[in-house]
Amino acid sequence: MELQEKIIITLKEAFKSLFDHDLTVEDLSLQPTRKEFEGTFTFVVFPFLRVTKLNPEASGNKLGEYLVEHCDEVIAFNVVKGFLNISVSESSWMSVFQNIYANPNPALLPSNGKKVMVEYSSPNTNKPLHLGHLRNNFLGFAVSQILEANGYEVIKANLVNDRGIHICKSMVAYKHFGNEETPESSGLKGDHLAGKYYVIFDKEYKKQINELKSQGQTEEEAKKNAPLMMEAQEMLRLWEAGEPKTVGLWKKMNNWVYEGFEQTYKKMGVSFDKFYYESDTYLLGKDIVEEGLKKGVFFKKENGSVWVDLTDEGLDEKLVLRADGTSVYITQDLGTADLKYNDFSIDKSVYVVGNEQDYHFDVLFKIMRKLGRPYGDGLHHLSYGMVDLPTGKMKSREGTVVDADDLIQEMIDTAESHTKELGKIDGFSEDEANSLYETLGLGALKYFLLKVDPKKRMLFNPQESIEFQGNTGPFIQYSHARIASILRKANQVGIDYRTDGFDGLTKLEPTERDLIVLLNDFGKKLRLAAEDYSPAIIAQYLFDLAKEYNRFYAELSIFNEADTKVQSFRIALSAQTAKTIKAGMKLLGINVPDRM
Repeated sequence: MELQEKIIITLKEAFKSLFDHDLTVEDLSLQPTRKEFEGTFTFVVFPFLRVTKLNPEASGNKLGEYLVEHCDEVIAFNVVKGFLNISVSESSWMSVFQNIYANPNPALLPSNGKKVMVEYSSPNTNKPLHLGHLRNNFLGFAVSQILEANGYEVIKANLVNDRGIHICKSMVAYKHFGNEETPESSGLKGDHLAGKYYVIFDKEYKKQINELKSQGQTEEEAKKNAPLMMEAQEMLRLWEAGEPKTVGLWKKMNNWVYEGFEQTYKKMGVSFDKFYYESDTYLLGKDIVEEGLKKGVFFKKENGSVWVDLTDEGLDEKLVLRADGTSVYITQDLGTADLKYNDFSIDKSVYVVGNEQDYHFDVLFKIMRKLGRPYGDGLHHLSYGMVDLPTGKMKSREGTVVDADDLIQEMIDTAESHTKELGKIDGFSEDEANSLYETLGLGALKYFLLKVDPKKRMLFNPQESIEFQGNTGPFIQYSHARIASILRKANQVGIDYRTDGFDGLTKLEPTERDLIVLLNDFGKKLRLAAEDYSPAIIAQYLFDLAKEYNRFYAELSIFNEADTKVQSFRIALSAQTAKTIKAGMKLLGINVPDRM
């Protein structure tokens, strides 16, 4: 049983014994005591004054006295207005630490027998991945890791948008201006090559619009009548009809893109268990529309189009099938939701998609619940905000969006120059140094994008993200490397820092206790991060832990400590901190170096 749990159970007993009132453990909670007060945990008395029928101070005193008498772990208390501050014995904290230290993997909770699919990335095959995709991929991968650590069986899925008019635009441009160019002949990654022709299409299309406008057509007429656009629409019709030459070109260009994406995903350090392709799923959902009509969930208008009325749910009417029988985007999503469930019998399905799609997913989930899907209550949209950059900080291949490959490389280059400036690569071979630059550059990028609550729009500052001080990935990575150096030295001089090396030690310094309190919090933060689908909770926890360790390191001696038990304990405390930092950063998809 956890320390906090014991205190809460004793508080529950106190309310029954002192005030003859039954409470559940869910009714009671502890929070960390503020630094300016004595104590470790604080119980807020105010909400229970109707039960105690005493003033706040008297209520706190009665409960505190009961805790000291009936809970071995509690040795003292103080009451500040309606706040009961609880002090825990140092021997109890040592027991807590020994339990934590005995756990080989602090970031692994027992299996809960449930399956969850996390869908993320979802790129278009007409252009390379960009800065927005980086936040999406890092969020999706980190949430997958966090859910897995919480006992879920996780399926990481990628729904690739590989069809539609935007894909045909790249194909039309390549057909006219490509001259049989290939990734090999051009020296471009396949996704960049496809993106190049998407940009060419846009440029040439605008020229045609201006020409038609000069001939007297309106803007709208010119957009519709431009030969390139008409050709793209015809190409989409030919693709849907399965015309061999069109399908051949589509396959060729898409395969280039997939090879390019694969390289970028590998560099990012993200992976997938299942790929879905819109070319396979875009016709799904029509059967569900028929089912919804029979069940009275959908209705037909006079023109034959099919709709859902969600006004009773605070929304409006939403089209689910056009009058000519063709699908709209949500038709496909209805079918894909069922396909995922049929493939994996999932209990939960998480969609990592930007907040511009909030309304779409609200509609989709409400429809699936109205249809009585068994997974309906497990649908969740992990909605995230856009990422902005300080102007002029990053170059962009196309002048409009920041290319993911460019940004990753620039972060690695920045890490290299910054690390060299600070002289942190003494004694490294060239390969070791290059590996460190990549670890730091990617760590800085991932941590900066993940430390912000996903729902918030954010400003990514490349220069700030790479600093070795402050709330950054490199600060936490450097803290890990510092501890790894301490452990190497301890092993070299033969210090025993297994539990029997400090068995029987009961006296703790305040910074040692504070570090144990934080280490003990990891499981709680891990559960909370899964409940909120928020890697930011883990990121903030790791920053707090690294900060607390650096305070401990600055205030207390390790190798000059005369008492061998204390020395052993401080090294063990350092080792556990490193283990927790490594496990936590792994959840975020970030590696930590052993040397810097």
